[in-house]
Amino acid sequence: MGKLKRKAYQELLEPMQLEITTMARWVQHTGQRVLVLFEGRDTAGKGGAIQSIAEHLNPRQCRVVALPKPTEREATQWYFQRYVTHLPAAGEIVLMDRSWYNRAGVEHVMGYCSETEYRAFLEQTPVFEKLLVDDGILLFKYWLTVDQAQQEERFAERHVDPLKGWKLSPVDLKSRSKYTAYTEAREAMLRATHRDASPWTLVDFNDQRRGRLGLIRNLLDRLPDTQVDDPVPELPPLKGKLHEEQFGVLKPIRAFEDEG
Repeated sequence: MGKLKRKAYQELLEPMQLEITTMARWVQHTGQRVLVLFEGRDTAGKGGAIQSIAEHLNPRQCRVVALPKPTEREATQWYFQRYVTHLPAAGEIVLMDRSWYNRAGVEHVMGYCSETEYRAFLEQTPVFEKLLVDDGILLFKYWLTVDQAQQEERFAERHVDPLKGWKLSPVDLKSRSKYTAYTEAREAMLRATHRDASPWTLVDFNDQRRGRLGLIRNLLDRLPDTQVDDPVPELPPLKGKLHEEQFGVLKPIRAFEDEG
């Protein structure tokens, strides 16, 4: 199966994005709290998947959370503490670009946490997530998969593209030789944290466009009926003369004017 062409992708994505906006109105209207975790291989396409969901939503309602390395103070806190402050309130959607599962992945594989901390995380996470779900949060966990050959191709693209160079971190470079170790860490994580209350969904992102479509379709299908009686208000014609902008001291830039 060849990679999905851009035109076909856009034609399939647009109706799904309309469904997403309807879902967002339902979340706001009913006071639901939606939390979606995006995990997976480096270069898998987490950022693009998140953007395809958030693109047409109100950023005051839909928040993207991508936390940096913990500060010295945060490193001394209960591990889940800094994530709790970003959980959704009523009517909100939170999309986490990596989450507390850093501990089961990069921290464990790269030796950034102790074995004791890692084992405690695997034991505590199902309990923590059940508390969230029992309190009414709609929790969805997605792991984006990508073959090593495809991953290497994307690393090479980032390396030569100055607009994508920021995506290639020193940790990414160190992790390249640990593909198998990350596979083993993922499988251990799934065995410990794939529960009825908070199941994982793996999505093939070797073709990122197909992956985004599959992820969005799965997310929408797992939500209840999101139709709400919330019609768009009418826009009556404006009475009176329409005015042009008037400027005093400063004038706006008008870029790309036709010099001819």
